[in-house]
Amino acid sequence: MTDITVPTLGESITEATVGQWLKAKGDQVKKDDVLVELETDKVSVEVSATEDGVLSEIIAKEGDTVEIGAVLGKLGAGSGAGATGSKSDTAADALPEHGGPKEKGGVPGKEDKGELMDVEVPTMGESVAEGTLSTFLKAPGDAVKKDETIAEIETDKVALEVPSPADGVLAELLVAEGDSVTPGSVIARINAGASAPAKAAPAASAPSTSGSAPAATGDRPVAPSVRRISSEAGVNPSDIPGTGKDGRATKADAMEYVNSAAKSASSSAPAQAKEPRDIGPREERVRMTRLRQTIARRLKEAQDTAAMLTTFNDVDMGAIMDLRKKHQDAFVAKHGIKLGFMSFFVKACVNALKEVPAVNAEIDGQDIIYKNFYDIGVAVGTEKGLVVPVVRDSDDLSLAGIEKAIANLGKKARDGELTIGDMQGGTFTISNGGIYGSLMSTPILNPPQSGVLGMHRIEQRPVAVNGEVKIRPMMYLALSYDHRIVDGKEAVTFLVRVKEALEDPERMLLEV
Repeated sequence: MTDITVPTLGESITEATVGQWLKAKGDQVKKDDVLVELETDKVSVEVSATEDGVLSEIIAKEGDTVEIGAVLGKLGAGSGAGATGSKSDTAADALPEHGGPKEKGGVPGKEDKGELMDVEVPTMGESVAEGTLSTFLKAPGDAVKKDETIAEIETDKVALEVPSPADGVLAELLVAEGDSVTPGSVIARINAGASAPAKAAPAASAPSTSGSAPAATGDRPVAPSVRRISSEAGVNPSDIPGTGKDGRATKADAMEYVNSAAKSASSSAPAQAKEPRDIGPREERVRMTRLRQTIARRLKEAQDTAAMLTTFNDVDMGAIMDLRKKHQDAFVAKHGIKLGFMSFFVKACVNALKEVPAVNAEIDGQDIIYKNFYDIGVAVGTEKGLVVPVVRDSDDLSLAGIEKAIANLGKKARDGELTIGDMQGGTFTISNGGIYGSLMSTPILNPPQSGVLGMHRIEQRPVAVNGEVKIRPMMYLALSYDHRIVDGKEAVTFLVRVKEALEDPERMLLEV
């Protein structure tokens, strides 16, 4: 008998809420099958089976609060009775004990010349729990070969191809394009070994949503993820109809409710905005990726929900450039990484945030949450779009520690290996448009943060220094802030403190 326990959930996270059990007591499971989803105020975590066996006991119920290391259930050996009609039974029936295809009865209206095999959604990557089925490349009745791509799935981070598990004929589609799918879910079935196309079957429609609507969450407990999604979308979590235990809203319920509200709002737009316009012979229509849709939604939310203003200043970068030039070789020799500008900006911002805490705070309903830690988001441009990984506890890191953390996060971003945990929980963001040549811009807030600093290119400009005109390496700085929580005086003070620290970095590093 093996215990199923709560894994480590991330730094500073000590407990979670049991969101949903994906397997029932008595179900047979395979190693790495997802058994249960846990939710915290920052992330959703999947707990998988550590070995093949049977889910013999469920100890922590949906909605329970559990701590790190707590026992959620028990996994035993054996074939398992399985709950009648459960999803796990269906999957187990489709695959025999040693993983090969198992023959099933013929499907009405189809030419059953082979063995029916499920086409399952592959693992999407660490911490990725769902994706969108963007395109089916094959239709029912089409002949397919083993490993030939049948469908494409998009997530917030990557695009995945779903291959055919065997030679044969595509018998039926079980989901539609645009549907959300999870790892292990069945999206289609193949008649393995069929030598001729079977009669085409219509794609199965999405599960009916007709009938009585589920009750709203009301006074029932609200999961942290539901609370977070509601806060970001500006909706009342008690208004979300729940499909979970005792009518509680799940993360999926919250996402569906928010998306439905967005669709309803868009339905009131002018008629010409409802239907896609016709494109010309020299135009091309390409569906936005899931990541691009997320970026667009969050940036628009920032404009809709925050009273956003931007204040500007400029900074003489000469002192930092001289310091880097003087100590670069020794720095690389000792730490194995180059000394860049970003570490100085992170340090300068942390010092300014300590003096002006409102810029490091957020609004939660009618309250202000002041954060006594400094997790700085660093915007990184990738081929698929802008992502903002977070340097944790930046105030405790040295310049070398910050540079190494940024380099590691940048590599993960370019390789598509960032996890949700890498990008959640930031308290303030720095965006460097200067690497692309930007002279000045107004950065957009990263909700629910109240401030973002925009860096720009360094340009030789004439400035007055002690009554004389000098040519100095100058950079414009821009601070966008939420005027609901940050006053103009505080925003200007913050930016002046950043300027002072950068123009005299020795005082900043000595903390004098």
